[in-house]
Amino acid sequence: MPIPAPRLSRVPVWAWRALMAHLGPRERRRFNVDPLTTVEYSFDIDYVGDGIREHTLDVIAPKRMSEALPVYVYFHGGGWTSGDKAPLTRYCATQAESGMVVVNVNYRMAPRHRMREMLADAHAALDWVHDSIEGFGGDPGRVVLGGDSAGGQLAALAAATSINAELATHYGITRTHPGVIRGLVQHCAALDFSVIFERGFILSTRFVRMLLPEHIGAKATRAAARFLSPIEWVDPAFPPTLVTTSRPDPFYRASLNFVDALRRHRVPVEVHIDENAQHTWQQDSHHPGSRAVYERMHDFVARVVSPAPSLA
Repeated sequence: MPIPAPRLSRVPVWAWRALMAHLGPRERRRFNVDPLTTVEYSFDIDYVGDGIREHTLDVIAPKRMSEALPVYVYFHGGGWTSGDKAPLTRYCATQAESGMVVVNVNYRMAPRHRMREMLADAHAALDWVHDSIEGFGGDPGRVVLGGDSAGGQLAALAAATSINAELATHYGITRTHPGVIRGLVQHCAALDFSVIFERGFILSTRFVRMLLPEHIGAKATRAAARFLSPIEWVDPAFPPTLVTTSRPDPFYRASLNFVDALRRHRVPVEVHIDENAQHTWQQDSHHPGSRAVYERMHDFVARVVSPAPSLA
């Protein structure tokens, strides 16, 4: 969700959750004004089978399809502790209108759950896509992952675990879909955890510790954060990536660091920078700067998903 000005510094977890609880209902109403009627909505599908809201997803697809469409799987932000798929409905519908089947995912969050559980949920959602998305007109062999802020970090880490055996083993991920994730879209994402340890950053380092296993103490946090930080796992097999950010964004330098890492490994990467927008403005389809992001994104997706490889 957009962070209100003035810029905050070293916000503790409890204060962040209180702020997000206050903003959430308002953002849900504001972002979803003027709902689109050109797409079909399938809400609250249980992708795990346990009946909890954290394990539900929405599928939004064009009403008329002549062929199977690429799939855009999106993870909401919220500092790993807050947020929900509901405010992203119109954002996802806008992407579906361009010719994608969009999967809008909820997942378990901190402080009750750690990154291990969040990443397990991300892969469970990808498993569901692999097994079920054809019934909604999607092509399970042409998937693009996306997310904003903490959701962007989760999407990037899901992409990394799909191609890196060490990282997958660390998190206990046993079912991956190599070759299926064709691209990655990042909106103001937490892609380089080193910036969180810098003096004056908006989030306290408690946000890092709450994502790690409970037995890891404060002194070992920086080293253990390697397994949370997508930039540490970039290699030439990483999927083509579109990074969108803004200069005022707290994760602006993290985004640029990630872009540099992708370029060093010769991974195709595109960058869209807004000069004035606040954190995660992209999720608000009514924001004047969002249209340029969406056009760039639609072009990016069209290029990375074609041609489709065989799933044999």
